[in-house]
Amino acid sequence: MPTSPITPPGGTEADVSLSEVGEFGLITRVTSGRRQPPTTLLGPGDDAAVVAAGDGRVVATTDVLVQGVHFRLDWSSPEQIGRKAAAVNLSDVVAMGAVPTALLVGLACPASTPAAVAAGIADGLWAEADVAGAGVVGGDLSSASTMVVAVTALGSLEGREPVTRGGARPGDVVAVAGRLGWAAAGLAVLGRGFRSPAVLVDAQRTPQPPYAAGPAAARAGATSMIDVSDGLLADLGHVASASGVRIELDRAAFAVPYRLGEIASALGADPLDWILTGGEDHALAATFAPDTALPEGFTPVGQVSDGDPAVLVDGAAHEGEPGWRHFPPA
Repeated sequence: MPTSPITPPGGTEADVSLSEVGEFGLITRVTSGRRQPPTTLLGPGDDAAVVAAGDGRVVATTDVLVQGVHFRLDWSSPEQIGRKAAAVNLSDVVAMGAVPTALLVGLACPASTPAAVAAGIADGLWAEADVAGAGVVGGDLSSASTMVVAVTALGSLEGREPVTRGGARPGDVVAVAGRLGWAAAGLAVLGRGFRSPAVLVDAQRTPQPPYAAGPAAARAGATSMIDVSDGLLADLGHVASASGVRIELDRAAFAVPYRLGEIASALGADPLDWILTGGEDHALAATFAPDTALPEGFTPVGQVSDGDPAVLVDGAAHEGEPGWRHFPPA
């Protein structure tokens, strides 16, 4: 962690609040001494940043994480919250077949928030951006009654066309990369008041998107792709609708990891339901022409066919919700 200019003599960041530190004291703390990738031409410190756009196009996406809805400070450390806020955006960038370049961050929180919490969130953002090869190039800080972390991610297509949701064609192979069901299992464990097994709980706290798999899929000629944020069935439903096709999944294609099965048995849950409908793992789902050699990390799980847009599992519609709904019916 960088040396903090806001630590009081003989104390720690936990001893001071944001109202004592002030906006610019925190900005200095979270930006000083940080490493930027070559795509950052001008980083934090001016009215705006300058980020290189190699072929004149920029992939852009944004997400808002709200305390009590997307994260809880009694479940996650500030750094884990920061990493998650970065990951959910960076995953959307790679789902377009792009390479992440930069993050812009807006943080709103009560003035009484310990400076250590805000600094920890920033540390997590920087750490996850570094994993993806991006930089944190700017942002904003504001006072609010509830903590909100808003992140905008930018990416470069490197001369390729974007891989959208609308290109799946009958006959294509459906494949996934990354973990599925782990974050949902971790949420179930946390919801029961437990903090282990750590591998599942940490999957909920800090997702691990397969960053390299997105650009690799684009280079291999993926016809469509999507970030699995709300659940595989729900997100493939967007692909089916955008492409005007039917997607048919094979239940036997999904291997249930041992720890997932073990915890599902203990909680009386169906691990395959977590895999098919659980969100927040930020895996990638893509479609490929049938003669395509799948990129490393992708596993075939079904195929695309003609028909009204729908997602079927072993030829039948899934019973129940296909994934997370941000605005469920009252």
